[in-house]
Amino acid sequence: MVTVGIVSPGAMGGALGRGWAEAGARAVATVAGRSERTRSLAHGVELLPSLADVVAVADVVVSVVPPGEAVAVARDVRAAAEVAGVAPLVADLNAVSPATVTRIAEALGPLDLVDGSISGGPPDTGTTRVYLSGPRAGDVAALGHPRLDVRLLGDALGTASAVKMSTASVYKGFSALLLHALAAADRNGVLDVVLDDLAREYPGLREDAARTVASAGAKAHRYVGEMREIAATQEAAGLPRELFEAVALVWERVAATPLGTLTPEAARARTDVAEVVRLLASDSNNPGTRVVSSSMAMTLRTDSELDHALDVLAAAEGSSKQEVIRRAVLERYERAGHAAAVRQGAERMIERWGDVLDRLGNA
Repeated sequence: MVTVGIVSPGAMGGALGRGWAEAGARAVATVAGRSERTRSLAHGVELLPSLADVVAVADVVVSVVPPGEAVAVARDVRAAAEVAGVAPLVADLNAVSPATVTRIAEALGPLDLVDGSISGGPPDTGTTRVYLSGPRAGDVAALGHPRLDVRLLGDALGTASAVKMSTASVYKGFSALLLHALAAADRNGVLDVVLDDLAREYPGLREDAARTVASAGAKAHRYVGEMREIAATQEAAGLPRELFEAVALVWERVAATPLGTLTPEAARARTDVAEVVRLLASDSNNPGTRVVSSSMAMTLRTDSELDHALDVLAAAEGSSKQEVIRRAVLERYERAGHAAAVRQGAERMIERWGDVLDRLGNA
């Protein structure tokens, strides 16, 4: 029996693991440090105490994590494999650029890598397409998931990811355009007119708009890194990276609004498009807050180590990465304010009682 290790078993990873288990494999994962929601999504997958335990028993390790974590996960898998004295095949199915695939291969060292990309949602009911490339891509295809439409793209690493970078630029770029267009239409009182006009070219849009926009908003925090991977891919192709850096900023701001706090399950239940786009404008729990204007916006650049740390903290606290950063800044601000108050108080004391303190010190 082949053992497949899943890193990590969220909605996509859990669905992949269950399908491979149906096909006769042993599917294992760990939810150490993850939220209760992630634990619930991992049903049907055998849970082990740690990543080290997963790597130690796996013939194939499948990485399905946010783009910013992909290189760090590759390093962790390699370290665990070296400790256990094993050499699993690693399949990276993350939304990363071909250049990042090269970094992942370097991070894995002697471990064989299959480059992969996923087109579609979790394969629990319908069929999801997966592209694979690399010399051992056939080994991953042979796992036989019953709801995967696997397409092999040759031996070159990076080819499968290149497909994802182009398709995702259309799917998620369009979602960002649609969200902004509908929000602006609502603000100007012409949402119904705009939906009717767009329906001429996009039949069914009126019926699907609320779910489409809400589902994208619920995953906005994951899209930020992906858009920057797309920007890097387009720059490497001789195109300006600014277009998808801007789309990354759109999703970064969406993630900081009430729309970005929806769970995917709650997002799919939304049917009122006006209600959804208005979640961009104000926080229902804090009416005084609003989305910052472009003149006040700030983009936080993260490396893989910082992004991994933010993901771990967010999972442990059951919050978003945005909230982790917000709390850290406020705590630092409060500590700085307290320290400043102490310094000012000490200076006032020295100014008033300095002579007395000097005499006491010399007594």
